[in-house]
Amino acid sequence: MPKLNSVLPLKRYQHGSLAIERRKNGSPVWVYRWRETSAAGDRVKRKKIVGLKTAFPSKAAAMRAVEGLQLDINTESVSGSSAPLTIDQLIEHYRDTELNSSNKKSARTKQVYLHQLVHFISPKWGKCRLQDVKPIAVETWLAGLPVAPGSRAKTKGVMSVLYQHAMRYGWATANPIRLVRQSALPFQEEIVLTPVEVAALLSELRDPFHTLILLACVTGLRRGELFGLKWEDIDFREAELHVVRSIVDQVEGPPKTLASRRALPICAELVSALQGWQAQTEFPGPDDWVFASPQALGRKPYWPDAVLKRHVLPAAERACITKRIGWHSFRRTLATLLQSGGASVKTTQERLRHSSPVMTLGTYAKAVTADKRSAQDAIAALFVGHPKTKS
Repeated sequence: MPKLNSVLPLKRYQHGSLAIERRKNGSPVWVYRWRETSAAGDRVKRKKIVGLKTAFPSKAAAMRAVEGLQLDINTESVSGSSAPLTIDQLIEHYRDTELNSSNKKSARTKQVYLHQLVHFISPKWGKCRLQDVKPIAVETWLAGLPVAPGSRAKTKGVMSVLYQHAMRYGWATANPIRLVRQSALPFQEEIVLTPVEVAALLSELRDPFHTLILLACVTGLRRGELFGLKWEDIDFREAELHVVRSIVDQVEGPPKTLASRRALPICAELVSALQGWQAQTEFPGPDDWVFASPQALGRKPYWPDAVLKRHVLPAAERACITKRIGWHSFRRTLATLLQSGGASVKTTQERLRHSSPVMTLGTYAKAVTADKRSAQDAIAALFVGHPKTKS
């Protein structure tokens, strides 16, 4: 163990103390010390390195990390119904065990969870004890948030996951968030493009953005999956595309779900478009990004938001499309057109790589007006136009 030059005590905790250890070899580290009772009844000193001083530059940052650590230390003795654990303590433990080290969630999902925890849940509920959070209070708070219903539902979902985490460790006996009522129905209809609008948009785009949007509309890939494609992921011979990674803020991670990794068949038109772009690009190698950024010398793909702002939205304006288009619009458009074209729910689910058909029908596929009218005409035809029968 490295020799210590000095130990600077900072604050005494109920279950231990936090200090900086300046090591002879290496950077200073934050160290947490505590005492616990052994099986023989003796008081034993324990120690754990929290992290480098550079990783936790402020005292407050190190203390927040210790709060999560304290939960692990006291797992055996803490009672979920009486221990004064706070939401902030629980958040730090959840971040440490689930968001910082777990590979079960995609980079985008971790990013969304962290945003909800830091910017919404902690400022309002961080100092509250777990048992003091009540469903009606949470429901009232959510209703007052100046965000869309879908965002409120997401906040509720993350808060519920937090309580499930507490129950797993025995720090809570119930999840009050399950009793909170919060609809995810949007204020406005989700954006879905018609085939004419998609064709008009494509006509205004040049490669690589023409091929990019064609790929998005035909396959329904999520934006992280679109920009995470490499040429080695495309099997032109078998006309298949393999989703093996997702890019979020230029950080490479796994796809969102296991279902997301299913191979996707690609049509002849898309094969031709991709081969045409591969013949043009400066980065056609197997390990190169399909949509490599020239500004990054091919080492990184394009930024999705920049592509949307600088290329896709101006093209939509030139095509006289007034709808507010986002990357998810193309995925929703595919789901809706598949359903209106007579595809089965199973086929639509597999094309979108959803784990459940409930998500496919309930959230993505919207019946288009023409289909609604045809369905109504078919029902009306059952009742009208037939000779009256005498009673």
